[in-house]
Amino acid sequence: MEKCVNLNSRGGFMKRNAILKLVQWKNSPERKPMVLRGARQVGKTWLMKEFGQNYYDNYVYFNFDEEDELKSIFETNKNPNRIIELLSMISDEKIEPEKTLIIFDEIQECPEALNTLKYFKEKANEYHVITAGSLLGTLLAKPKSYPVGMVNLLDIYPLTFDEFLNAIDSGLYAYYESIQKEQVIEQIFHQRLLDAYNYYLIIGGMPECVSSWIKYKDPAMISKIQRELIEVYENDFSKHNGKVNSGRILMVFRSIVSQLAKPNEKFMYGAVREGARARDFEEAIEWLVSAGMLNRVYNVSKMEHPLSAFDKLDQFKLFVFDTGLLKQMAGVDNSAILLRTDYQFKGPLTENYVLQQLQGQFEVEPRYYSDKNGEIDFVVQNKMEIIPIEVKGGEDRSANSFKTYVANNAPQHAYRFSKRGYRKDGDFTNLPLYLVRKTKDLL
Repeated sequence: MEKCVNLNSRGGFMKRNAILKLVQWKNSPERKPMVLRGARQVGKTWLMKEFGQNYYDNYVYFNFDEEDELKSIFETNKNPNRIIELLSMISDEKIEPEKTLIIFDEIQECPEALNTLKYFKEKANEYHVITAGSLLGTLLAKPKSYPVGMVNLLDIYPLTFDEFLNAIDSGLYAYYESIQKEQVIEQIFHQRLLDAYNYYLIIGGMPECVSSWIKYKDPAMISKIQRELIEVYENDFSKHNGKVNSGRILMVFRSIVSQLAKPNEKFMYGAVREGARARDFEEAIEWLVSAGMLNRVYNVSKMEHPLSAFDKLDQFKLFVFDTGLLKQMAGVDNSAILLRTDYQFKGPLTENYVLQQLQGQFEVEPRYYSDKNGEIDFVVQNKMEIIPIEVKGGEDRSANSFKTYVANNAPQHAYRFSKRGYRKDGDFTNLPLYLVRKTKDLL
């Protein structure tokens, strides 16, 4: 079972943005059983219990990994009312419609339970059911394995920068929350927010790392937790991969640092193994992306609406789902981030961070644009508008390809993320790296 981390931040607790989405789900007339997707250890179990504790009269929690005998209930019964009756007996709790949250954890261990969700939707939707599981994404990627259209899906990620800031410094977070469009950010707050950003690069958003930082403020402990997490994930590859070759999954995962260290960062199969072809590693990449371990960004042939119509499916970059883990995998020393303005791998680490913060803000996932004349780091689509984004790890000025694009196309919005202050720079806006999470709000 996942460790349930309760982050005590000056008397508060870890606040996750996903709770708001769960509250909307609870109140929605269109509600279906909820399935949480996300990599292992990102806090799904904690979130479900926290939600049950704060928004329902009570909750009942069932873990299919720990309680084998639960499976027989779902193997022999299809009627949700009968299932509820039996679960009530096991939990010694009266399960009431709308008042009790029913939590199924590690549901991937019992495919019958996953399938039963459709009967809950059809015949007993007054019961509120929420489920999660490790590597559930890889299962959900196969349409036959779960009741498509009968469940709501919610992706859970590591803590984003704003959640992290709220956990480590609620006062600074209050200032961050108050930042409005085109506001001047006082130097003292700019510096404190940049410091928090540097800490985020080191600690990342894994709940266990954030919790450890709040308690002990010991970077060596963070590195140890990150190393252990990477080991846990690498062990998972061999345990849960179904038909995909686990050696290949491991090779792709371990090649990410060197892929991102190349000048153009584009994923090259030959960099995983000499002479390798797409067909050798395609399945391994799909597995890692659907497991929530890697984020894939496609190159587009045109920066036009709708972006996804211009995907070059054979050209993409792969980033790690948590920036702190990428830092650990790359062996970047903490002091390099804190003390030196420049270090090897700074660019890829910064881009990984930016992608992690952009995720889920816009309807369409970010892309990048690259041709013989240069590259635009990220391209996002907001409704019909296309927004070019340049990423700088320090205070250095813009790259020519970004400036040229902005000059030639005069987009309504263009952003450079860097360590400079929040201000308009000619045709584009400079946003400090700590504000990436607010990109959409500040449009």
